[in-house]
Amino acid sequence: MQSKTVFWSVVGLGLAWNIFGVVQFLASLNATETSLMTQGLTAEQAMVMLNYPVWMTIAFAVGVFGGIIGSVLLALKSRVAISVFAISLIAYIILYIGDITEGVFAALGAPQVIILTFVVAVAAGLLWYARNLRIKGVLK
Repeated sequence: MQSKTVFWSVVGLGLAWNIFGVVQFLASLNATETSLMTQGLTAEQAMVMLNYPVWMTIAFAVGVFGGIIGSVLLALKSRVAISVFAISLIAYIILYIGDITEGVFAALGAPQVIILTFVVAVAAGLLWYARNLRIKGVLK
């Protein structure tokens, strides 16, 4: 039997984490070279962040909004959460590939690699958790 405390903790942390992601996403839409440099980036790093291809912005959006929707569906104990979490994870993997191919990791270094690796791991963990709940018959 799945602990209610663990279940609601995962749901709450999943929502909180992905809401934080939405805040980061929305901030990225309004970012300027000056605002990024105020946050500690160099001019070159800021330009890399501002020149994301559109497909990376879309991947970021799908990842974070998928995570929120998946967490809400998980709270409702809907098996659809599995598909939504899978889409979110795929989007984050695409974003990860973009960070490699578009020079983001090269420009920002280890901190960016660590952050995005953690993001992918959380997305994978939420998918894994939802799939296990489905196997146990918790999700309908």
